[in-house]
Amino acid sequence: MSKVAVISSNGRVARLIVEELVGRGYDVTGFSREETNASKAQTYIQKDLFDITKEDVADFEVVVSAFGTWAPETLHLHVEVINHLSDIMANSDARFVVVGGAGSLYVDPELTVQLVDTPDFPKEYYALAKAQTDALDVLRKRNDVKWTFVSPAGDFQADGERTGEYILGGEQLTLNSRGESIISYADYALGFADEIEKGNHIQERISLVRK
Repeated sequence: MSKVAVISSNGRVARLIVEELVGRGYDVTGFSREETNASKAQTYIQKDLFDITKEDVADFEVVVSAFGTWAPETLHLHVEVINHLSDIMANSDARFVVVGGAGSLYVDPELTVQLVDTPDFPKEYYALAKAQTDALDVLRKRNDVKWTFVSPAGDFQADGERTGEYILGGEQLTLNSRGESIISYADYALGFADEIEKGNHIQERISLVRK
């Protein structure tokens, strides 16, 4: 049975990822600063993310970062969290799988224009998308970490249904047969768990869209 640590495990996406992993027989430990374990993780450790040490994650085969924040005054934490977790994962055999953002997906074949920089990108989400893009840029410079950055589709639906199907994309913005860039939290969690299981995209960013 593989051991997986999920950091920020009480978040909405994180809880679905935990549930998916537990259902597949994984031994999951959740980390969060809240007193109560809101997920289905079999083990729970109350600890602030920045207090997590190399020793805390030494026994896990996969470490997941499900950290997210949206308030303008806290967006700088996206980069700081990736820096901290990358440092404690450095030169480890464990994989580091990150719940990422859609804004850094590219929209042209030459991979020169990012979704966040297109005219149609909602301005109210620009700062968040830029913070997530900056976090990905930090990972790209880490050759000492076995990271995978998993971006959702552009329309990431918290209450969307679990269809049980998805399209696996790469760096470029991927649309389904209906011309949509959309995925539910539930289907994203499914694809995320599949990536943990298969481990095919080390030091790569992948993306998920509803089929």
